[in-house]
Amino acid sequence: MSTPVTPLIPREGWHVLHLYYQIEHSQWNCLTQDEQRAAKTNLTELVQEIRSTVDTHLLTFAVATPKADIGFMLLTPDLQVANAFEKRLTLSLGADVLSPSYSYLSQTESSEYTTTSAQYIEDTLKGEKGLTEEMPEFAAGLKEFEDRMAHYLQHRLYPVLPDWPVVCFYPMSKRRSGNDNWYSLDYDARRQLMAGHARVGRTYSGRILQLITGSTGLDEYEWGVTLLAKDTIDIKSIVYEMRFDEVSARYAEFGDFYIGMQLPLDELFRRVCL
Repeated sequence: MSTPVTPLIPREGWHVLHLYYQIEHSQWNCLTQDEQRAAKTNLTELVQEIRSTVDTHLLTFAVATPKADIGFMLLTPDLQVANAFEKRLTLSLGADVLSPSYSYLSQTESSEYTTTSAQYIEDTLKGEKGLTEEMPEFAAGLKEFEDRMAHYLQHRLYPVLPDWPVVCFYPMSKRRSGNDNWYSLDYDARRQLMAGHARVGRTYSGRILQLITGSTGLDEYEWGVTLLAKDTIDIKSIVYEMRFDEVSARYAEFGDFYIGMQLPLDELFRRVCL
């Protein structure tokens, strides 16, 4: 009888794994047609099992460049479960058929720069709109803000990602160099800079869905950025426009970019020539 494994579930949020593989076609071609069919059935059933697991999501996509052939984005609370599914995905088409080319571990998280109710009252309701607490518009405005922020926090921590075709992933860190040391700035300065960054992002509402996941102490960079879109030009545009924002221009360092296309498994198999 196996010993129960202690779950590794964070106090808030989920673990996120981005997994990228090369397909070793020479190994795949060593399999008989029956073995290949069984391997694809095995991966299909595993994907269905993962997606039927509580609070667990899996995106499957073909990768647009030879950096990788196939990719998965796995979100689930328990790191033990994420690890077990990752090992099974790696072996799902048979030993040595999927060769890992890149991976990234992070967690969904809230932002320390999210506007609080107190800040919204002072800066917006009282400061910009000139409202007082006795006015009915004040209570209505505060409720609208709190409802919107609750929805935003829910998406940040427990996202349900749409099946938009384009999936962009890249890791990033804040620079720590001389006068461009993000961590030497005080909180108010960082918050103001991030507010400007967020204003740019909001102009892409409906065209870009962005998920920022934290990876400080978990992987090489400090955050993972996942962008979902219906058109690659929106990916290109938002990243370009953000580069001019001071947060990126002075303080951001980026890793490699991976572009994928979400596909149902039958089409994914055809796309990667299996």
